[in-house]
Amino acid sequence: MGLASAAQARATKEVETGKPLDLTLFKRLVGRPLWLIGIAATILGLVLQLVALAFGPLLLVQPLLVTSLMFAGLASARLERRRPDRTMSAGGLLCVAGLAAFLVVARPSGNSDTLVSGGDLLPLGIALAAVTLVSLVVAASTNSGSWRVLGLAVATGVLYGLTAGLMKVVAGQFRTGIDEPFRHWTLYLVCVVGPLGFLLSQNTFQQGRFLTPALAVITALDPLVGVAIGLSWMGESADGRPLALFGEALAGLVIVVGIALLSTRASHLSAESETPPAEEEPASEEPGERPDSDPDDGYGLAGTAC
Repeated sequence: MGLASAAQARATKEVETGKPLDLTLFKRLVGRPLWLIGIAATILGLVLQLVALAFGPLLLVQPLLVTSLMFAGLASARLERRRPDRTMSAGGLLCVAGLAAFLVVARPSGNSDTLVSGGDLLPLGIALAAVTLVSLVVAASTNSGSWRVLGLAVATGVLYGLTAGLMKVVAGQFRTGIDEPFRHWTLYLVCVVGPLGFLLSQNTFQQGRFLTPALAVITALDPLVGVAIGLSWMGESADGRPLALFGEALAGLVIVVGIALLSTRASHLSAESETPPAEEEPASEEPGERPDSDPDDGYGLAGTAC
């Protein structure tokens, strides 16, 4: 998944930038080798995720996707022919350390592949639909590049997490019989939600100017939505004792710090790569312009102190 994100993010920068929710983006990307490599990696990643979901609870499988952020950073550095940044490497290690601690303390259990009854689906389903709709409205209506990328990334993360939860149900149905999934609505909803999330991810990567900030939002929301689905819709559970909850919260904080470190450092790298050399700067400036202003990284973090 990390390789797929890095390859697709770079490929989307090689084509003309369109409007948010651009449905013609795929037409411009088809045939580009790097994007096709990303597609192949995405398919392989989804197959592996489906196998993992067939045998493990959402509370175990989905948080592991946080590691894709670290691998995406390494793959992106390789594609851009630069050395991996030490600060970003430290952020990736923090994410992995926090994730390992969370899983050890939480000890997720339960492996049901059956959803709860229809009425019990509504509270979380309405909340996810509302968050997605608001995010898309923000992305489509704002003129701010930062808010546009944030809206697209939030909607992508929610749809990815929802897709994972539904995929677990479909995987369980396949174990019953090869034709069993075609008798239930979950497979058909996956066929709508999954491609829509993928379309939004490609638009997110193109609208943003650097991979990691947008990917950090997606990577954080995807497992959070998956965990919510596991707890609310599938009866999964984690250690709920007070001391365990404290440890889980502390581990989650470490993951958030790692993601924030990755996002902030990525924005600085983006700003540095787009800042022209000093000798190329014009001798005079227009009134009101600041020579030390940071370019907008398409996410609003270019001026954030690391």
